[in-house]
Amino acid sequence: MAPSGSRSIKRGCQRVLYWIPVLFIALIVAWSYYAYVLQLCIGKKISCLGEDTSVVYLLVYHAVFIMFVWAYWQTIFTKPMNPLKEFHLSYSDKELLEREDRGESQQEILRRIAKDLPIYTRTNSGAIRFCDRCQLLKPDRCHHCSVCDKCILKMDHHCPWVNNCVGFSNYKFFMLFLAYSLLYCLFITATDLQYFIKFWTNGLPDTQAKFHILFLFFSASMFSVSLASLFTYHCWLVCKNRSTLEAVRAPVFRHGTDKNGFSLGFSKNFRQVFGDEVKYWPIPVFSSLGDGCSFPTCLVNLDPEQPSSPTGSNPANKGAAEGRQFPSKPLRESQSRLLTSTPSWTESDSATDKDKKGASNPGMTIENEA
Repeated sequence: MAPSGSRSIKRGCQRVLYWIPVLFIALIVAWSYYAYVLQLCIGKKISCLGEDTSVVYLLVYHAVFIMFVWAYWQTIFTKPMNPLKEFHLSYSDKELLEREDRGESQQEILRRIAKDLPIYTRTNSGAIRFCDRCQLLKPDRCHHCSVCDKCILKMDHHCPWVNNCVGFSNYKFFMLFLAYSLLYCLFITATDLQYFIKFWTNGLPDTQAKFHILFLFFSASMFSVSLASLFTYHCWLVCKNRSTLEAVRAPVFRHGTDKNGFSLGFSKNFRQVFGDEVKYWPIPVFSSLGDGCSFPTCLVNLDPEQPSSPTGSNPANKGAAEGRQFPSKPLRESQSRLLTSTPSWTESDSATDKDKKGASNPGMTIENEA
């Protein structure tokens, strides 16, 4: 009992420590609110703003502040999505794997199970991606987080500043958090600049409030630089339809490594994260397309074993198939648990019909042959 109790205490201490970066950010934001609203805009000893200007500043500040806090909250408390039950091994499959020696015989069992699943990526050695801890076949773009000790769908990274994994379920919230936090810092820096200049020219009254104004400018400007670089990097990832992990190590398909394997062009890449409806783009509500378990791919570096024309296709729809690839054997429960309608990947219904008739994923073609 002692070892079990010590492990529980250790896990409890770790959970507390993981919240320290979030608490730090919360304290910084609370102090910035006090310094900007009470000391800069409302405080008469420091502020030389007119009443109308002060009201405008406060309105804009609170609009950005609310969106920033909302996006941050959603990023922290949105649970990462885990693979669906179809990817978990059944009891009989687990027993079969345990009886087999580690090696090719075990891979044969995993290949048999993966044949009916929309799994197209492999390990660097070409093996089926399998998680020993979770006892499941990893869907494409899924990775095991050592901090959460779970497999996370479309895992980007584990962020200590939100104490959460950034993945399929909250990547849009994370992007909005970066955007609104950057806008928040830039707005404070721009409106606080005149007081920063007056501080160095002895134009401010000698009160305690002026030090709040000084440190507010320093904090906002420094955070702006770091946030701008991070936000720019993730904008590039969205445009390329890559996660941070995929940018470091390109995904491996049956035909080999392909860093652009999931890229469908800027428009479709952007809509995978933010959705089809423009009105939901700036709002921290879930609108991403798909289910997180399967993703359309593009035909790049064709597998030499793949037939030139997919089974059942014809020349009329070959062009559409090359541009938009869909899994030919989707899961029965592959629709997102967070979506109420089938996501649209195409520009028109007619193009969608063509894809359904003629498109097949290169990875699935090989799986069927195997």
